Amino acid sequence: MHPLSDSVPAALGSLPTRRQALGTALQAGAALLMTGTLAAEGRSSASGDSTTFQQDLPDLTIHGWQMTAIEVSYKPGEMDLAHRHPGFVFGYVIEGELKFQVDGGKETTYRAGQMFYEAPGGVHRISGNASATRPCRLLAMIFADKQSPLVSPA
Repeated sequence: MHPLSDSVPAALGSLPTRRQALGTALQAGAALLMTGTLAAEGRSSASGDSTTFQQDLPDLTIHGWQMTAIEVSYKPGEMDLAHRHPGFVFGYVIEGELKFQVDGGKETTYRAGQMFYEAPGGVHRISGNASATRPCRLLAMIFADKQSPLVSPA
């Protein structure tokens, strides 16, 4: 079992406006995507940009929220218990393959260079390493109220 809550820093500062929060996320995501995409495909930025992931966001106010980025590592075959996050989550698989399912969705395997989205409060039923022999690492960007725990049991 991988205790995601054990790897969460106490507080990373505040992002007082929605514009600033989304701007920070876009900058971090763009840098991460370019690094991962270019490395995975062997492309240079001179060859052009392409959309890697696009997601509509829920209609909500994010006053008092922050974005926390957490690198999660799974050993071969390791799986989390069912859990949920109070806000929305964008994830980016850095290495390996991630087995993933949120209530209402189908079980999916994401590979290095791919992204996923979790809606606020959705129960994450399956989360873990799809491989029994190789590690898996991902970057989870959790957008949530500063006063809420970033993860809780389902």
